[in-house]
This record gives sequence, C-alpha cells and structure tokens, in this order.
Amino acid sequence: MNGKVTSTRSRLDRGRGALGPALELVHTGRAPTRAVLTAELGVTRATAGAVAAELEALGLIQVDSRPAAAGSQGRPSHRLAVHEAGPVALAAQVHADGFRAALVGLGGEIVATDAGRVIVSADPAQVLGDVVDAGAALLKGSGRRCVGAGLAVPSAVAEPEGTALNPLHLAWPAGSPVREIFAERVRAAGITGPAFTGNDVNLAALAEHRHGAGRGARHLLCVATGHRGVGGALVLDGRLHTGSSGLALEVGHLTVNPDGRPCYCGSRGCLDVEADPLAFLAAAGRAPGPEVSLLEQSRALLRTEYEDVAVRRGAEELIDRLGLGLAGLVNILNPDRIVLGGLHKALLEADPDRLRAVVADRSLWGRSGGVPILACSLDHNSLVGAAELAWQPVLDDPLGALAHQA
Repeated sequence: MNGKVTSTRSRLDRGRGALGPALELVHTGRAPTRAVLTAELGVTRATAGAVAAELEALGLIQVDSRPAAAGSQGRPSHRLAVHEAGPVALAAQVHADGFRAALVGLGGEIVATDAGRVIVSADPAQVLGDVVDAGAALLKGSGRRCVGAGLAVPSAVAEPEGTALNPLHLAWPAGSPVREIFAERVRAAGITGPAFTGNDVNLAALAEHRHGAGRGARHLLCVATGHRGVGGALVLDGRLHTGSSGLALEVGHLTVNPDGRPCYCGSRGCLDVEADPLAFLAAAGRAPGPEVSLLEQSRALLRTEYEDVAVRRGAEELIDRLGLGLAGLVNILNPDRIVLGGLHKALLEADPDRLRAVVADRSLWGRSGGVPILACSLDHNSLVGAAELAWQPVLDDPLGALAHQA
C-alpha cells in the first residue's frame, strides 16, 4: 500500500508544473477528455490522471467517472469539464451608456449578471463604487468563492500605473487612476483576490480568442465599436499585444476620411468618429433618440429598416470606411483572422460580401488569399475578458493562487 501511495505522490509531484497548463486547456475547451489532456501536455496517462485529480480536488474541474465512448481506435477516456459550482471572478464593464457587473466562471461562462445601469457619473470613484456594489450583491447571492476582479473601460489603460489615459466618452478626467480606485472599492466590499483593469476591446479580443470566434487563431485582430468610438486589439500567440506601456492598437485614430469629422484626438476623419454608431445614424439620416443606447438604435435600424435607401447607403458608407481601416491594419499586422464586434459585427452581417471585398481590394495580403473576417460570437465579451484578467493568476499557478487566498 505504501508503495502505491508513494508512486501516486511521485506522479503528482512531477505533474504539479503541469497544473496551470492543464487548467488552461480545460478552461479554453481544448482538452475535453483526459486522453486529449495527456496528449496536449506530453505526459503519461498516470501523470495526466494525477493532475486532473488535483484540479478536481481544488474544485476547479470535474472528471466524469464514466469514460466517453471510444471511436474506432483507442480506449474510452474520461470527460473533463470546468466545475459547475466552482469559483468565479467578478467582472465589471463601464461604457458611455452605462455599466454592468457579472460573475464569470472558468470556461468563460457568465454565471450571473445584473441588469446594468444607464447613468454614468463624471466621477470615476462613484461609478466604480456602484459597479462593485452590484458585483458584491451578485457574489453574496451566489455563495461562490471569488478569485479576483477585473474591470473593462473604454480607454487606453497605461501600464504599469493602471490609469485611463483617454476616457473621452465617459467625461472622466484624463489619467484617472482607475485600477487603484477599482482595487480600493473591491477591498472595501470584502472581495478577496487581486483586481485588474484593461481596455474594453483588448479584453473582448482576449475573450474571443479563448472562448469565441477567435479560438485557434495565432494572430487575431479584433476591431469593434460599441456605444461610442472604435477600438482595436491584437492577440499574438495567445497573449494580448499591449505595446511598451499598454497603449498599442489605438486603431480608432486611423484616418479613413481626411476631410471628415473632427476627432477628439485633434485629427480629422478617424475611424473613431467615422465608423461608430453616431456616425452611422448621421449617415442614415436619423437623429439619435434618448430612449436606448446609440448602439441599440443602430442595430435596430439595420435589423428592421435595411431596405430603406438612406439606411442602406449609410451602412455602405460605414462599411467602406471600416474596410479601408481594416485593409491598412492587414497590411501592417498580417493577422490570420479578424473578428468584429458591436456595430461592426452588425454591419458585417448586413453585407458581408461588400466588407470583405473592400478589405481584399485595398490590402496586399487580402489579394494574396484573403483574411477570414468573422463576427464576434460571445455575449458581453468585454465582461468575459475582464474576468480573464482575474482568472490569469489561477491559470498560471492554481495551487499558489488559491492557497494565497485561503
């Protein structure tokens, strides 16, 4: 008996360094069975079994005791899945038309979310206090353990300070210390674990790469317009490319119409003001109303009135501007996939051939074979991405991160 226990401990000791990679494989859906986990980790079946058992003991994954049916060859293999009642991360998002809190488990699953709010104060401390309070209420109601918190904001976030450099559409002061404020509110609410902050489109790209339309891409470009402005992000080999200080991929300030609208950055005709919901409503000859967000008004127009000549022309105008910007990015970055979110997703779905043709015609790489352009597939992908920030320490070192919070 002692020999068997010693052997099991030896296998687990050898596999402890594989706990993080194993958890990430299950988290991203790349290891649905123990056999796949064994192959992906490059370890023995016994070591993979010990690793899976340890992750299950930590309450992070579930190992089905009934092996999955085998195919034409090989043994049946135990199914692996994230734990249904496992820990969660608190995720928060602030945008021009409101803010929302959610609890997100492993696998990018939104466990609970509040109804969201539609009034954003010019005081970041007040807004972040309100959104953390909403998250704390969700957490209390869930009874789940929290590993940390993540916040998505519509601004470039400078590293390592965690300051929002240009929260233009929130009326917050430039350079607001959003990470510091968010962390303070998280601690004051009694929520354990570290707190992180990032740009909303960066986090949407991270979520789509791990759980959505960008899964499997090596170099993923994400471009999106939500409520105001345009953002972009690049994921390289599974990691966000944020540049030397967190400010990379400010694609909203690419000029696509030199004689166009003045931009907040001081230039003219940037994507930020030429291809967002407000620009679309103007191009379609519609005045924005106060009832719902600009994004929802734009989506509704595309969905219900696309046959209207003015609406179609407005959509084509924005598609051409967006395509011009994407073509420039393709020439510079050479991504192997592009995903579009927010209104850009709706424009792609309204006329996919036109957008793809513009990108192909105006880019060298597009002419040589084309770049797949897909719609983002996750609901609330910035929230899911904010949770990914909080989950990352656990993915890096499950034992260490959870023991530190115990």
